[in-house]
Order: sequence, then structure tokens, then C-alpha cells
Amino acid sequence: MQPDNHPTTDKATTPRNEQHLVPKYITVGLALFSLVLSLAGYGFRLAVGHELMDVLRHAAVIVPAFTLGIPLLFWLGAKLFNKVKGTHIETRNALSLGWLTACVSMLWLMGSYS
Repeated sequence: MQPDNHPTTDKATTPRNEQHLVPKYITVGLALFSLVLSLAGYGFRLAVGHELMDVLRHAAVIVPAFTLGIPLLFWLGAKLFNKVKGTHIETRNALSLGWLTACVSMLWLMGSYS
């Protein structure tokens, strides 16, 4: 009786299996949704007569803060938590949570100002 012809795998030589809780299309969808939400009111502000430079100045702060800033803070927090506690939080999971938090906070702000 011959052994199975399956190659033996050594854990040191095999690449690490990444465990993503969130599928890639959800992560991309949340990123796009945060971009759409952060840009949503600026066309309306221009249509009602706000000055273009005021709108652009406001958008230059708000859009990057919500679409990049919040997710990057979650990513950095996950990296720090991985180093300090020895956990294994995947980058995609941290970014997805950041974009979800950004979307929820923008919707909350929109609801409070409407």
C-alpha cells in the first residue's frame, strides 16, 4: 500500500491563509458609498447659490477625512493592536469597518442637519 501522492506542506514554507470576514466587493462598495455620501451635498450647495470656493474648501477637508481618514485610523489601530496584543486583524477587515463607520457617521450627520 503506497501513501497518497499528496505533497506534504510545511507551515514554514506555505503562505499564510488570510482570513477575511468581509468579502472584497463589500469593502469596495463601502469605499464607493463613503465617497458618494461625502460628495452628496456639494452639488446642492452650488445649486442654491453658495460660493464655489467656499464649497471647494469645505469639500477639501470633509471628503478626505471621511473617505480616507477614518478608514486609515482603523487600519493603523488594527496594525498597532496586532503588534501589541499579538492578534491577527486583517487589513481588509479593518478598512471595511472604517468605511462602515464613516458611512454611518455621515448618515448620522446628514440626519441631524436635515
